[in-house]
Amino acid sequence: MDNNNRKILLIITTITIIFFILLITSIINSIFNYSENYINNYKNKEISNSYTENTFKIISSSENKDLEEILKQYAEKENIDLQIEYAGTIEIMDKLNSGEKYDAVWASNSIWLYMLNDTVKTSESKSTNINPVVFAIKKSKANELGLIGKDIYTKDIVDCIKDGKLKFSMANPTQTNTGATAYLGLLSTLVGNPEVLTMDHLSNENVKKDLVDLFTGLERSSGSEDFLEELFLNGSYESVVTYESSIININKQLESQGKEPLYVLYPIDGVSISDSPFAFIDNGIDKKKEEFLTIRNYILSNEGQQKLAEKGRRTWYGGVNTNIDKKIFNPEWGIDTTKYIVPIKFPSTKIIQEALAVYQTELRKPIHTVFCLDYSGSMYGDGYNQLVSAMNYILNQEEAKKDLLQYTEKDIITVIPFNSAVINVWQTKNGANTKDLLQRIENLEPSGSTNIYDTSIRALGVLTTENYSDNYNLSVVLMTDGLSNMGKYKDLSKYYKMINKEIPIYSIMFGAAHESELQKIAELTNAKVFDGRNDLLKAFKEVRGYN
Repeated sequence: MDNNNRKILLIITTITIIFFILLITSIINSIFNYSENYINNYKNKEISNSYTENTFKIISSSENKDLEEILKQYAEKENIDLQIEYAGTIEIMDKLNSGEKYDAVWASNSIWLYMLNDTVKTSESKSTNINPVVFAIKKSKANELGLIGKDIYTKDIVDCIKDGKLKFSMANPTQTNTGATAYLGLLSTLVGNPEVLTMDHLSNENVKKDLVDLFTGLERSSGSEDFLEELFLNGSYESVVTYESSIININKQLESQGKEPLYVLYPIDGVSISDSPFAFIDNGIDKKKEEFLTIRNYILSNEGQQKLAEKGRRTWYGGVNTNIDKKIFNPEWGIDTTKYIVPIKFPSTKIIQEALAVYQTELRKPIHTVFCLDYSGSMYGDGYNQLVSAMNYILNQEEAKKDLLQYTEKDIITVIPFNSAVINVWQTKNGANTKDLLQRIENLEPSGSTNIYDTSIRALGVLTTENYSDNYNLSVVLMTDGLSNMGKYKDLSKYYKMINKEIPIYSIMFGAAHESELQKIAELTNAKVFDGRNDLLKAFKEVRGYN
């Protein structure tokens, strides 16, 4: 064999060895990721099924996360094995009504306890603190709009928004307490603060028009209060509607970063108030009530109330308190504890449900959502079946309506199936007409590799090449079950910065997807990663509350 042939053989052998090393490495990584995901899934399932006689289990609104350490330290002293699970307001009601077992519920507002089924036996409910839901505006902007140093009515704020002088962010009214109670408060004040809100008020066309005009100023909507806080701090927004305690936390962080704080407004014609009730759920286990009373009595004790006040909760009843810590309830931020806050009167459960339905179908700002769906070969079988099932729910009017997540004819839906490249782009400009989209989703079969970056660029292109102006809330929902082995993050980052428009790319993680990969995209676009590894349908439901 001559030297040239030996060289060629050596090159071929070297390439072959490198190929097999890369292949084996890829297989090992896949096995590791699968094992890691399997273990995480097992742990999550173990946690979700951990109701026992020996554990005291609380289901709590997510805004109480900052109080967990306080409760757990006390429970440990009392030899109570305390477990706290957090969820959004509507999800809490769904969990309890569907039969999931907890020993206590710590809700945002007493109005939601009235939406529980008769099978959920709650008792011993007491309010633990008061938390107004307020408008907060960057101080310089509030001063520019003439909203500082005088009595403010709700209409003053609404007029600023309707005139295009102010934009705001808030949590989703159909999924969260702050969103729902803020919306109900706006509705009540716009119809003149009646003694009782009725169906006639909901059908008033002038009021509907005012609310439609108001919600055109909505920049970002969040499916949870805690993420609303995150997106505000990570974005560039001028106003937010949320809890007074959240504004306190936001302002602490803004000032620590040398940024301008927000200024709180309390309209004198009424403010929505959340009373944070803590209630016992009777599952027939005698010692659980004793443990409940031990925890509740601590929350209501002088020590417990002091700790809640340190977290920005109002723990006094009667509205006025001049003896407060001004580093927390800072008057420079517009926080006023010297005046009585006029509380909004909440309507009956039936009217609340109807009002939320009217918001979803008639009042909210139209949406354009782009779903990027992974059709790579690893989706074949169960993955594909779960994906089709989840999309059938999301795009089925009657099914999505049960959770107030349905699209309407004003919405635009785009679906981009992808593997190693974009396979196709399907769209309906009538969000209530999705039959053709569903048929195409069902007919396509998985194959090939995964390319989340070029697909995300294509999705952003769809949302920015057409002239949507500010008429739609725009978002991308990226679903993937594996590591992206084609495309580059740096290309997506460069493109995103070039378009200079904040469009969130929410990701749903499934199968062996890399969370770190998706988290980078979330950080780039001020969005969030949802875990669909245990329940893909639940993840799709959750992400719909954010767009």
